[in-house]
Amino acid sequence: MKLTQQIRSKIMQWEGCRLTAYKCPAGVLTIGYGHTGPDVTEGLTISPAHAVALFNADLDRFARQVARIVAPAQLSDNQFSALVSFAYNCGAGALSKSALLKRVKANPADPEIRAEFLKYSKAVVRGSRQVLPGLLRRRTEEADIYFM
Repeated sequence: MKLTQQIRSKIMQWEGCRLTAYKCPAGVLTIGYGHTGPDVTEGLTISPAHAVALFNADLDRFARQVARIVAPAQLSDNQFSALVSFAYNCGAGALSKSALLKRVKANPADPEIRAEFLKYSKAVVRGSRQVLPGLLRRRTEEADIYFM
């Protein structure tokens, strides 16, 4: 199982790149292509090359985590890549506790997996959970990639 170049490009597109640290909708300091962590501080600015380096390191870390989480399931590169994208956005912890993972481990070809991806298209906005069009689009595309 390995990440496809397609998913690397798609995640970069979905995340977008901001070279100055900002707070994401969840209030977490973020920079580059969705990079978070103790090294991200208010006012931090990075170069485009640094953003790509952070992205590659983060994505490789998520790929290792997802490989451990899905074991012993053997997935296609597209299935694996879609799950890594999901974990990159929602967190490896969210994947490890999800019904999505349970379905993948039980039967990677289960068509209900598509619906499980789509359940993660909501976020809390002004105190209530709402479907965000961008998240719905991303989850739909991840599911499409999973079933390629």
